Amino acid sequence: MKRIVLISCVKTKLDHPAKAKDLYISDLFRKNLAYAHKLKPDHIFILSAKYGLLNLNDRIAPYEKTLNTMPVFERKAWSDGVISTLRQYANLDQDEFVFFAGDKYREFLLPQIRHYIIPFEGLSFGNQLKALNKALGS
Repeated sequence: MKRIVLISCVKTKLDHPAKAKDLYISDLFRKNLAYAHKLKPDHIFILSAKYGLLNLNDRIAPYEKTLNTMPVFERKAWSDGVISTLRQYANLDQDEFVFFAGDKYREFLLPQIRHYIIPFEGLSFGNQLKALNKALGS
């Protein structure tokens, strides 16, 4: 069984193209990524509202787009694309997925994935940061 970590994109980004892991610069994203590495997963991906499923080293340009304001049909189409790409890396029925992503990013993905964990489900951003700081020992 593989472990796959999925981290959602964030609003705060660099103002120039960069590797996906470097483009997103919010404290929450950086700490989610650091914690994801501690989990020693087989893969870490970023859920990008614009680009779909990103590898950490994919080079992308900054953008302004979020699933939080997308209509349902667009979020569904986005999720279908993410699932299609995920199938290239993982077995959706056997592998374990760890989500560091909000409801809108998970809503149409979770029904298609058998084993998943949402470590900070229901916590506000502030409380997620507190939990991450504790988990990272900072």
